[in-house]
Amino acid sequence: MTHALTALIAICTREALRFFGQRSRMIAALVRPLIWLLVFAAGFRAALGLSITEPYETYITYETYIVPGLLGMILLFNGMQSSLSLVMDRELGTMRLLLTAPLPRWWLLSCKLIAGALIGVIQAYAFLGIAAIYGVSYPAFGYVAAFPVMLIAAFMVGALGIALSSTVRQLENFAGVMNFVIFPMFFLSSALYPLWKMAEASALLHDICMVNPFTHAVEALRFALYLKLNPLALGVTLGAVVLFMALALWGYDPGRGSVRRKA
Repeated sequence: MTHALTALIAICTREALRFFGQRSRMIAALVRPLIWLLVFAAGFRAALGLSITEPYETYITYETYIVPGLLGMILLFNGMQSSLSLVMDRELGTMRLLLTAPLPRWWLLSCKLIAGALIGVIQAYAFLGIAAIYGVSYPAFGYVAAFPVMLIAAFMVGALGIALSSTVRQLENFAGVMNFVIFPMFFLSSALYPLWKMAEASALLHDICMVNPFTHAVEALRFALYLKLNPLALGVTLGAVVLFMALALWGYDPGRGSVRRKA
């Protein structure tokens, strides 16, 4: 247990030093959702009327609606960027040292996942603070209730990123894989527009959004900010965490020759 906790602390400390040592990374993580909040939301406000649907009990502004989706965006991009460091560590040889440590491989990958998720949650709360200054705020205890849901959502996208990183041999190839995953997951979800709006446009797109685990992560977070529970959304998100982590462990299985060559 002592060795396991030491490994967790060491990996979290390494990720924290790497993150706080790159101020541009925090700025870049916040600029993207802020552009959506301050610029695009102003244009979409008139075009996208919002009905009263759960968890809302009255009409809301479009800015209020998209903040949970933008939190999901932050977690999604951070999860993929954290996984990008795995590919970089593999090229530098650091991955070999990590995976040969005298600890179970699942624990080492979980430590990497936890460290990346905590960094993502820090960025998400920083964005929530800026949104509150802008005028988009939530119940005080909603910020507390959102923490475990954000952590689960960060685990989901982080585990997906780790699974994808096991299939990529070179650093430059991972950027293309990231874009292939990030943009469909984000835009084919309820992050920017409610599902009933998507159903009006296309029943097929609505069905695709419904099977997208990122949709359920955003909805679980949306409900949590209002101190409400969405069992379906939370269950799907947890199921996706288990599935993606299983794929990650399989991808980094030492018995697979391709992984040994890449590590």
